[in-house]
Amino acid sequence: MKNVTDSFVSFGHWPSAGSFGFNTDILATNPINLSVVLGVLIFFGKGVCASCLLLNDLLDNRKQRILSTIRNSEELRKSAVEQLEKARARLRKVETEANEYRVNGYSEIEREKASLINATSESLERLENYKNETLRFEQQRAINQVRQRVFQQALEGALGTLNNSLNSELHFRTISANIGILGVMEEITH
Repeated sequence: MKNVTDSFVSFGHWPSAGSFGFNTDILATNPINLSVVLGVLIFFGKGVCASCLLLNDLLDNRKQRILSTIRNSEELRKSAVEQLEKARARLRKVETEANEYRVNGYSEIEREKASLINATSESLERLENYKNETLRFEQQRAINQVRQRVFQQALEGALGTLNNSLNSELHFRTISANIGILGVMEEITH
């Protein structure tokens, strides 16, 4: 350590043979040298401090802009998160409504399908009943026509047979028999 101090002292200590120099030995300096050194330090220190203030102001401004940007970013992020949550809530609501519409739509389709099947089945049943009634009616009408025709033919045949085989004596006996039957029936009813 002594070597370092000695080299520093020897470096700052020049021979004073009419030249001007700085004495770097603080203990050996006089008040004039000290005031000059302090004045130089204060003068240049103020500039350095002024530069420090300017630099501090620049750094503070930059810091404020960065903090402002961060706050703005946070606000934008919060706003975006809120909008995202609102969008998610709307999406859930729309999905729920879509599912309800889908379920209701399928249910409505199934109800309409069942209703259409029932209506078609009922219509087919009514048509089948109408067809059967029409067939029975036509069958009955045909039977009645056949009966009438058979009865008419039988009556014509009977009349023809009667006319051919009836003579006045047979006619008289038939009338007498019928009058007798009517008389017996009259007695039974009274």
